[in-house]
Amino acid sequence: MGGLDSLEPHYAWLALGLVLAAAEMAIPGVFLIWMAGAALIVGFVTWAVPIGVPLQIVLFALLAIVAVFTGRRYLRSHPVEAADPKMNQRGERVIGEMVVVTQAIEGGSGKVKLGDSEWLARGADAAPGTRLRVAGHDGVVLIVEAP
Repeated sequence: MGGLDSLEPHYAWLALGLVLAAAEMAIPGVFLIWMAGAALIVGFVTWAVPIGVPLQIVLFALLAIVAVFTGRRYLRSHPVEAADPKMNQRGERVIGEMVVVTQAIEGGSGKVKLGDSEWLARGADAAPGTRLRVAGHDGVVLIVEAP
């Protein structure tokens, strides 16, 4: 009859390793990848050396614990820098960009066009069509000045 006894155990470990690796890609947290590595190692060991299921589980548990703690320690001592540290800080990314006044800046506030978006702006009075430079931001309000 079919069951766990008829299933070759190394296939189950290899499949578990691939499922955990896929889960790490879907839900990144730098945790499941270490367990995936442990499952893959157990799969290869079980394929090379026939060992019982209880010993496989113990081997997986030990490898997973060692891999998770070693991986965490390595990542803590070797932090990964983002390719663009301002990636999610749109206000910071636009500093230095040129904008065009779309609604006159009067009394210190108006609107400017940056790319395909219109932003609230603060700065010296300026007529529509005037080109200004973004000097900073206050939340979603751009601080503009003459270039």
